[in-house]
Amino acid sequence: MKSFDYSRRVAVEYETDVLVAGGGPAGLCAAVAAARCGARTMLIEKNGFCGGMATAGLVAPFMTCYDSGGELMLIRGLFEEIVDRLVGRSGAIHPSLVETSSAFTSYITAGHIHVTPFKAETLKLVADELLAEAGVRVLYHTGFVDVDIEGGIITRAIIHKKSGFSAVEAKIYVDCTGDADIAAAAGVPYELGNRGKMQPATMFFRVANVDSSKIDEDIEKNREKFRRVNGVNYRSLHWWVSKAREAGDWTLDRVSIGLFRGVDEDEWSINTSRIMDIDGTDSEGLTRAEIIGRRQVDEIFRFLKKYVPGCENARLVASGSTVGIRETRHIEGIRKLSVEDIQNCRVPDDSILLAANSVDVHGKFGPMSNEYITIPPGKYYGVPYGCLVPVGIRNLLVAGRSISADSDAAGAIRVMPPCMGLGQAAGVAAALCAESRTEPAGCDIQGLRRRLIEQKVFLQ
Repeated sequence: MKSFDYSRRVAVEYETDVLVAGGGPAGLCAAVAAARCGARTMLIEKNGFCGGMATAGLVAPFMTCYDSGGELMLIRGLFEEIVDRLVGRSGAIHPSLVETSSAFTSYITAGHIHVTPFKAETLKLVADELLAEAGVRVLYHTGFVDVDIEGGIITRAIIHKKSGFSAVEAKIYVDCTGDADIAAAAGVPYELGNRGKMQPATMFFRVANVDSSKIDEDIEKNREKFRRVNGVNYRSLHWWVSKAREAGDWTLDRVSIGLFRGVDEDEWSINTSRIMDIDGTDSEGLTRAEIIGRRQVDEIFRFLKKYVPGCENARLVASGSTVGIRETRHIEGIRKLSVEDIQNCRVPDDSILLAANSVDVHGKFGPMSNEYITIPPGKYYGVPYGCLVPVGIRNLLVAGRSISADSDAAGAIRVMPPCMGLGQAAGVAAALCAESRTEPAGCDIQGLRRRLIEQKVFLQ
């Protein structure tokens, strides 16, 4: 491969206390939280809106924010505020009203109590409102490119706007890119997936004009056919998939349909496509995933219309404008969350998030495999602050699915409510460190926890 040196002068257009890269669930909450703590905060986002997988990826619903018994709402703070604002705009159903084993949970029992159906378009508006109210400087259509580093400190971030290259100087940088792009560019050690093997990607899509009562009737009629693993009814509509496969109308490596009813009675989100062996940090891989994903959406949609009662007159509303990526980089942090920590419900003294989301690992043992480990009712685990602090770089925090965790543990905290909680914690920590001129590794953790509790985060 040919190579060449390329250099140019880049203007430092922006100076700020905190720079957040990535406006997905984690980045949105990080930016709002930092700004509410008084830090000058800037957010860059590659799309023209915030929300990430929740908006561009059409991933829905928000998975549970409760303990597995459905008694205690664990993930609160900004997540709860966002949900309340969505509900106020008729853009969500409050999770307290959503029961397990219902149309809203794809008829799944374990780990799916009190999910939150929501509308992606409403979330875009709510995100803009929150950022504006907090005083965050937002740059959409802007991507992260690289960093300058001196003595383990990021001195500036190189970004690319529509008008060209620019630079931002910040005291603290918060990587919410989902892929730890800043951390990787800065030389932070990481593991890619599970020894290089990553969970499969999925192209979500939404359908409307569905007679939901007919789907409910068909599910009830065939409930005894469900295969239960850890109490999970994970074979919804598998009787129709089997029939379609025999007829040559189904070629996907899936035996069932993941379908979640939305806020509107006739609208459903479909989580069924499975795209194996994709590296979400590579443009060639992402391109292949997008193309395969759209082909799979077409096949699944034709299957729904032909076989599933209630979907005869369904309309394809939209597929995700970006493919859903479950896993890429896991940074090396000063602490690491393990799947044993989750299974044993460990709550360290420096926890900045409490959650009970199940370990959900797709494709680990082949395209049809799914490993699902639930948390006992009334129990939960804590994510230590050190999981957000990468080794080697002195003014960087990482939030979202790329925090320091083993691959299986990341299978629990990768979903959107925990990512929002991690983002809020990173944003508050960044603001406190910027104000006190402290490196994140030396952050006053108990002071951070007190500030999070003031922001209605549940830390007991």
